[in-house]
Amino acid sequence: MSPGGSYHRQRSAAGRWPATTNESFDQLVIQYERLVYTVCRQMVQDSAAAEDLTQETFLSAYTHRDSCPEGYAKQWLARIAVNKAKDYLQSAYRRRTVLPGDDALPLATAPPLESQAIARSEASAIANMIRAMKEPYRRVCVMALLEEKKPEEIALALGRPVKTIHTQLSRGKRLLREELERRERNGTIS
Repeated sequence: MSPGGSYHRQRSAAGRWPATTNESFDQLVIQYERLVYTVCRQMVQDSAAAEDLTQETFLSAYTHRDSCPEGYAKQWLARIAVNKAKDYLQSAYRRRTVLPGDDALPLATAPPLESQAIARSEASAIANMIRAMKEPYRRVCVMALLEEKKPEEIALALGRPVKTIHTQLSRGKRLLREELERRERNGTIS
């Protein structure tokens, strides 16, 4: 673009940038890149991710440039940036969710198969001990320790006060610990 030709003179009368010129889109990027980066940075709290999201925002904007509401380029770009940041925050990569098959360690760092088998056997034995507990501890411990539910969720599901759930969980853990110690002394954990 010539130094005398400004972005504002190239815009259509309604405030949209011309959809067919790359120069006008370049000007849009220059004009709003700090805004888009700031929106992304505020949401994800990570500068590297914010830079990537800024690029994704402008790529998406370029791809869908014909759908920009007339006169609302700034707001439209900010909304795209917010949506990209939300998608990033909800993504499996961001949450570091392990997908099936991703949990395998490289062979050099993986524990020996024997120790893996023992660990699985012990975990199975502990789960069986929890399931064999007497009520009211069994249901509370199964939900908390095996199903990983919070005491508030358990209280709601069982119709008991949260304080009661905390007490039953504490007593159930104590009983489990005592049983594990007894079995360890006798050499019969699994």
